[in-house]
Amino acid sequence: MKIFVTGASGWIGSALVPGLLAAGHDVVGLARSAASAEVVTALGAEVLRGDLGDLGVLRTGAEAADGVIHLAFIHDFTDFPAAVKADGDAIGAMGDALVGSGKPFVIASGTPVVPGRVATEHDRNASGSPAAGREANAQALLAMAEHAVRSVVVRLPRTVHGEGDHGFVARLISIARERGVSGYVGDGSNRWPAVHVLDAAHMFRLAVEQAPAGSVLHAVGDEGVPIGEIAAGIGRRLGLPTASVPPEQFGFLGGILAHDQPASSWLTQHTLPWSPVQPGLLEDLAKGHYFE
Repeated sequence: MKIFVTGASGWIGSALVPGLLAAGHDVVGLARSAASAEVVTALGAEVLRGDLGDLGVLRTGAEAADGVIHLAFIHDFTDFPAAVKADGDAIGAMGDALVGSGKPFVIASGTPVVPGRVATEHDRNASGSPAAGREANAQALLAMAEHAVRSVVVRLPRTVHGEGDHGFVARLISIARERGVSGYVGDGSNRWPAVHVLDAAHMFRLAVEQAPAGSVLHAVGDEGVPIGEIAAGIGRRLGLPTASVPPEQFGFLGGILAHDQPASSWLTQHTLPWSPVQPGLLEDLAKGHYFE
């Protein structure tokens, strides 16, 4: 297939594109800058210049492809509603281009938080929650299955880890260095789901190749690592004490760490020939590359 990938130069995209090419697909990657274009070219993919606001470019990329994988998202936590709206507009533009085609359209979303239990593929984020906007975008994508689009949502856990990760775990390490203590919220028992970037990339490839229309998949490796254990792993590597600290000391991350949010991938593993094979989060922390 010829697959159009947004976010091709990003964290997951940089792992996904080589996997797609190795599986015999052709890849066109959206690139918003010259630097991003260089990354996409180095990965071996064709470049389409534009960003999530260029809806005409997105339609063109989708129309010319045999399938779409949408990974790009504006990670602006100072104006998250605007980022969600841009995401929804992009999904709508590409989806319009695919209506009636039967082609696959795979997007990234997040695993839901379900109070008191492990979230499954059947659950949704509650209305009014911070993630409700992305949930609405995912549901809009799934509704496209009624219009002959093979729509698939791949939900990612809070951490997609691996060598080169600059996400939430890297931020926790930076905060620990700044404050001289590796902190956690509450008693440290809140659970944090995670997946290795290579396992996540494999999931997206299988989704575009095989997943049925209307599928919701969980790319989850670790169902839930207690945040106290994550803090302890960081503390050991940095030689710092570990302690409970107020959530506001983590900035916007404090509100996330304050919730227990485990998620399962059991149903996904019985839908696709996928299971996590890469190191888990704690093992990845112990390798040391996060601290170099």
